[in-house]
Amino acid sequence: MSIASSLTVSTVNVNGVRAAAKKGMLAWLHSSEADVVCLQETRADDEQLAKALAPVLDEGWHLSAACSAVKGRNGVAVLTRTAPAAVRVGFGDDEFAEAGRYIEVDIAYSGGPLTVASLYLPSGDVGTPRQDEKDRFLKSFGDYLGSIANRPQIICGDFNIAHAEADIKNWRGNLKSSGFLPHEREWLSGLIGDGQAWADVIRVLNPGVEGPYTWWSYRGKAFDNDAGWRIDYHITSRVLAGRASGARVERAPTYDARWSDHAPVTVRYA
Repeated sequence: MSIASSLTVSTVNVNGVRAAAKKGMLAWLHSSEADVVCLQETRADDEQLAKALAPVLDEGWHLSAACSAVKGRNGVAVLTRTAPAAVRVGFGDDEFAEAGRYIEVDIAYSGGPLTVASLYLPSGDVGTPRQDEKDRFLKSFGDYLGSIANRPQIICGDFNIAHAEADIKNWRGNLKSSGFLPHEREWLSGLIGDGQAWADVIRVLNPGVEGPYTWWSYRGKAFDNDAGWRIDYHITSRVLAGRASGARVERAPTYDARWSDHAPVTVRYA
């Protein structure tokens, strides 16, 4: 297995891999400089996923995936330029073991062995069982992250939480919305706040700015007005965050050019 002296990692919620592949995702992958690409909300089983990604798999990408036991729901995957040393699905919680929400792969990197994970955290809906499910996930996954805080790891994906006011354009209008609830934001602060074990790489590289947003509703003029949310993250150990030399949100140039309601978030690690 070759060892990368630098590593470029992208993450994107594809909002259905079969639809995204037809709209432009494959062209993006063809042109991507990423060594690792984390996908969320594939909404496909193993066969459907491999078929949708066949053109890039034929080029040599390696696919690791965790599909949901519920047809057409969730699904996460990791594409790597070289075969991973190990693949693990889930984080030890039986409730979410077959939910298609978490997968991690081990790869070789000049800084030493490295784990890269793709996460699709539940979206929630205030006052419904969906929010209860999200809250249970937060507790369980938070405990898991606490147990691996000393392991070199990049947690990529759709966290479905905007951490701070700078991470959502219309924060005043969403104070009671799932994704910006006080307890959800406090949960993130317990991970990536000052003095915590994990770091929000995009914010480390872009301090004191609004956004950069990563998700825009398909409704209205949200995309055209850049009325978005920053809910897609690269979360790493503090030491690894210091090796991040550049980051960008690959926002589509126009509404019509979008192949997902999310944009890829790409970070280069030296």
